[in-house]
Amino acid sequence: MIKKTLVLVGFIAFAALLISFTKEKPRQQVLKTIVIDAGHGIMPNGGYNGAKGSYSYEDEISLAVSKKLIALIQSELPEVKIVETRPTKYITSLRDRADMANQNRGELFVSIHVNAMPPIQKRTLAGYKNEVYYTGKGKNRKRKTRKVPQYRHYEVPNTSVRGTQTYIWGAHKAEDKEVAIRENAPMLAEENYQQKYGTIDPNSPEFVALSLVKTKQFTQRSATLASLVETEFSKVGRVSGGARQRQVGIWVLQATAMPSILVETGFITNPQEETYLNSEAGQQEIAYCITAAVKKYIVHLEKKQGTGDKAMASPIPVLPEAFLEAFNDHGHGQHKEHVAPAR
Repeated sequence: MIKKTLVLVGFIAFAALLISFTKEKPRQQVLKTIVIDAGHGIMPNGGYNGAKGSYSYEDEISLAVSKKLIALIQSELPEVKIVETRPTKYITSLRDRADMANQNRGELFVSIHVNAMPPIQKRTLAGYKNEVYYTGKGKNRKRKTRKVPQYRHYEVPNTSVRGTQTYIWGAHKAEDKEVAIRENAPMLAEENYQQKYGTIDPNSPEFVALSLVKTKQFTQRSATLASLVETEFSKVGRVSGGARQRQVGIWVLQATAMPSILVETGFITNPQEETYLNSEAGQQEIAYCITAAVKKYIVHLEKKQGTGDKAMASPIPVLPEAFLEAFNDHGHGQHKEHVAPAR
């Protein structure tokens, strides 16, 4: 009897040991903090900063979509922390947005915008004007007149273009990075520039190099998410302009130390899309598509984590505090307002 008991105890101990070796270790949470950025915002003087439709503004649509996106992510992914860069209708400077994302150790940055097409330039014949001219020389010189057409130049809205586009930062070329930093440097012309921004030189090789180091490691993840977002838009019948790289004009994509995308949710200059962008159903659908893409992005990271892909599977690296401080000292300084150039 004792012998049977010892055998049974030994078997149970062996089974427990076997289970402990074969049991999978719990996976790390691959995404803990998402930064949601509502593009543009109302200026201190009360003016709008973004694109304008026939009756609405990008500033308001971006905020409304961002609020719905935050609510949906919080519902679907309650374990994820959300950082909101523009919680009110008023503008947040671009540098403050990037600072907020970096200081909160964001692991994903999603910026919500609305696209617009510039008006089409046209002209129409307004009449003719008599113009005096001369032919010949000396005694043969004669005065003549001719009718010269006069044109009226005007603009008409470009209402035909529609669809979504999702941008990532194209950090693969240092020379493009330098061009972009110049494009993002209208602050050089601002009053009290030194007091607001410190000693930053956006054209310096040091600043270019520092910015490049911060962004190029996240390109693959940014591209993955951008593609997933556009796929989700296509599924619900939106016209997708695809995932795109952009080397100039998007400060928040180059200054955030994490995978970052900028979602152009539709063209406010297209009447049908303007209606869609302002509707509750349209805004909710946009939020749903982006949330679905984020969830699939998380699954993608978890799969990579399971295969031991160190480049994609490990949690997003946290840059050392000293590095972020160095970047802030180089590129941020003290400031109050910074307005993006009109698109």
